[in-house]
Amino acid sequence: MAAYEYIALDAGGRQKKGVIEADSGRQIRQILRDQGLVPLSVDAATDRAGTPSGERWKWRRGMSALDLALFTRQMSTLLAASLPIEEALRAVAQQTEKRHITTMVMGIRSRVLEGHSLASSLGEFPSAFSHLYRSTVMAGEQSGHLDSVLENLATYTERRYDSSRNVEMAMFYPVILLLLALAIVGGLLVYVVPDIVHVFENTGQKLPWLTAALIGLSEFVRGYAWLIALVVAGAVVLVRWLAKQPDIRLEWDRRLFEIPLVKRIARAGNSSRYASTLSILTLSGVPLVEAMTIAAEVVSNRWLKKRLAEATRRVSEGSSLRVALEAAGNFPPMMLHMVASGESSGELDRMLSKVADYQQQELERLVTTLVRMFEPAMLLLMGGLVMLIVLAILLPILSMNKLVV
Repeated sequence: MAAYEYIALDAGGRQKKGVIEADSGRQIRQILRDQGLVPLSVDAATDRAGTPSGERWKWRRGMSALDLALFTRQMSTLLAASLPIEEALRAVAQQTEKRHITTMVMGIRSRVLEGHSLASSLGEFPSAFSHLYRSTVMAGEQSGHLDSVLENLATYTERRYDSSRNVEMAMFYPVILLLLALAIVGGLLVYVVPDIVHVFENTGQKLPWLTAALIGLSEFVRGYAWLIALVVAGAVVLVRWLAKQPDIRLEWDRRLFEIPLVKRIARAGNSSRYASTLSILTLSGVPLVEAMTIAAEVVSNRWLKKRLAEATRRVSEGSSLRVALEAAGNFPPMMLHMVASGESSGELDRMLSKVADYQQQELERLVTTLVRMFEPAMLLLMGGLVMLIVLAILLPILSMNKLVV
């Protein structure tokens, strides 16, 4: 039995949408006709690469970080209450208000009812459930402690969501301030300056160099706005193309660890993601080498990811985790010392969790510091630009007053 999403028309010509479980699409259509509905489309809930192109595009929409955290917390709570997996999935599908998530969860439930494991059923929707997520669920199923593993995974997803939201909220105000400054200066150059300065051009006097430069800049912006927009768009496309080139991206990621302040941010962010992922995997019973391989996938820096692949190989050959990470480089000394302590005490997963928390706090502290520095810098920049425009307007007026005297 599989889950199908349907679109049908009722007797009044109104469109209805929903999800029904059945053995085939033909059975779904018959059920809809028995209900007095005219089926327009019936599609199986899947996200696998083997589906037709239209369905594959349709189901590629996944879950947001908040939706994933909520789904995981609900599943862990329901399974801890001794509900079967299929019943827990049905309850989650009924509680969600988003139709695409309901369809996704019902599709997972259909696979579970067919005898597949929860981890393999989640694999039907790779856009929503990452390799890390599925591997953790698989470890919980194999160990027989799926409820506790899901509880740890729920805590992990919630913490990741909170961390990313805190960084986004910290950057929200500076970005708005930057856009506002550009809009104000652009508006002054395009609409205000030409009308005011045009008066001085008719006097025939020699304009100050600042006023002449402002007039030239204003005329250029007004006359070649399309060219400026084209250059900016071309620059964005070029940067995105360069970022997709493996060699260029690898070299850029390596250089990030050489820039003083950027190095600290990149190191803290990647260390936090790697340590927290490694912690949840080892806590769920995933072998260390496999956990290192999976955890390396969440690292955004490709240079560090390449170094972590070498560290994984070292551990598989018998090296300790601390020595392997130290050889990889770009990890803070505090993290290495706590990893060594965790290995010696047998509490590596707990130490990795503490390291992840510490590095995340360090990242948020650095971002907050930069934001607090950026805000007055933007105010000074915007004030300076406005002051230059005002001076460019006032200088000819002062010159005219001297001539009159």
